[in-house]
Amino acid sequence: MPTPLTHKSSVDAIRARFDHDVERFSNLDTGQSATIDAPLAMALITEAAVASTTPIRRVLDIGCGAGNNTIRLREVLGTNFAADLLDLSVPMLVRAKQRVATVNAGVIQMIQADFRDANLKAGSYDVILAAAVLHHLRDEADWEQAFQKIYDLLTPGGSVWITDLVSHETEAVHAMLWNRYGAYLTDLQDEAYRDRVFAYIDQEDSPRPVTYQLDLLRRVGFAHVELLHKNSCFAAFGAVKGT
Repeated sequence: MPTPLTHKSSVDAIRARFDHDVERFSNLDTGQSATIDAPLAMALITEAAVASTTPIRRVLDIGCGAGNNTIRLREVLGTNFAADLLDLSVPMLVRAKQRVATVNAGVIQMIQADFRDANLKAGSYDVILAAAVLHHLRDEADWEQAFQKIYDLLTPGGSVWITDLVSHETEAVHAMLWNRYGAYLTDLQDEAYRDRVFAYIDQEDSPRPVTYQLDLLRRVGFAHVELLHKNSCFAAFGAVKGT
């Protein structure tokens, strides 16, 4: 049986794991290998941000890790912007700021916080990126409050772009695609690696279907919602706020 929401990892436990996992998240070419199509998803969300949002003056990267998505956004955009890097992990933030500063001359701010509790100014971001982070949200209220906060933080015409692990609406389809993901992990390394990944997903994560998240984006007020890509248990999608 899956671990119930009340027994999932605490914020402190998640922070501790990522404090010791910086190197794995510091490769721009591979993204995170345990994520199917990670480089493609990163390219799609950053290109979509640039295509749909003008101007891009200030960016929030939620769960920034080592900064890959902000770096890629700067490469696609071709001009500097202010970047607020938010993460639970101080070692991740330090690495992210170092790496982002090599390509972006805009003001870079580190914010060590849980996004849900972070004191951020409404209407201040043109683009919000959230890569492999929202699956840590828990119950319905948690998801709705987080998505509403994202909407409120954006400028008129601003956009949010997400890549993440997702579940599925029917048990049969979820099981089928989870088996395919298991085969991908086994091919990547071996069955022991697959079991380790599945164990920390069960302990830490509580993903929702991409269909649920697209509906939620509309419900909190986004004018336009886009599904960019889905492969097995991973999706890239986003939304644009009305002007």
